[in-house]
Amino acid sequence: MVRYTFGGDEHLFVEVAEEMSLDAFFKSLSMTRILAGKRIEGVTEICPANASFQVRFDPDVIAPDAILETVRAIEAEAEGAEPVIDTRLIEVPVFYRDPWTHETLMRFRERHQDPSGTDLEYAARINGYDSVDDFIGAHSGSPWFVSMVGFVAGLPFMYQMVERERQLQVPKYLRPRTDTPKHTVGYGGCFSCIYSVRGAGGYQMFGITPMPIFDPQEKAAHLSDFMVFFRPGDIVKFRSVDREEYDRIVAEVEENRFRPLMREVRFDLRAFNTDIAGYNAGLEAVIHGV
Repeated sequence: MVRYTFGGDEHLFVEVAEEMSLDAFFKSLSMTRILAGKRIEGVTEICPANASFQVRFDPDVIAPDAILETVRAIEAEAEGAEPVIDTRLIEVPVFYRDPWTHETLMRFRERHQDPSGTDLEYAARINGYDSVDDFIGAHSGSPWFVSMVGFVAGLPFMYQMVERERQLQVPKYLRPRTDTPKHTVGYGGCFSCIYSVRGAGGYQMFGITPMPIFDPQEKAAHLSDFMVFFRPGDIVKFRSVDREEYDRIVAEVEENRFRPLMREVRFDLRAFNTDIAGYNAGLEAVIHGV
């Protein structure tokens, strides 16, 4: 059941579901698209999230009760929307067990649930994997759906595209760190993420990507049209790389020769839910041009 809450005088918060799911994301997406298409006078901003969205409005132009009534009507309208989007399938190289996140996580062990091990060792154990390699295989073996971009500029929240009982889950640190390397691949709750900038953070740290995802100067070739790379609806496939390949990609980035591997795809939620394993195998074939 959708829940509506006012935030101060200018915001309406719409919670489509309490827990993240692709069904909740698509309902939220449909509602925000319909709302944006109506171009309602007084609505100044629509901010989508994982399974919710927030509407900012000018109460001197449109009354709070009026915007609430309008969005509630859109909820019914969105029920019939087709859960299909044209999007991008993107391969993201990841150097798991890299020295930079390892050095950082060892500096903050007193803030962690298991001070005696590493973040990957902890994540593997609580998810029932026999080894870190097996856990990395699970993390990189399935695609991820970008359900939100934000918190800090350019940071993607990614939801694992497997059956719910197979989803990895790892809690955040007991207390946040004051440092996280740029491009860290992290994990918190049911979401993987990539830290777009260096800074504080509480997600478990699994590795690092050499691929730039945020460039305010728009100098990187794949970020020349917009400083933020990821968009909600993107599908990500992680690929484990070693130090040699990591260094090679870093050199390509520095020489402005790097281009991420991407394919244009149409994602159909109903087809995905009908055969998750088969659908993911199809995405794997597409990214490798099979």
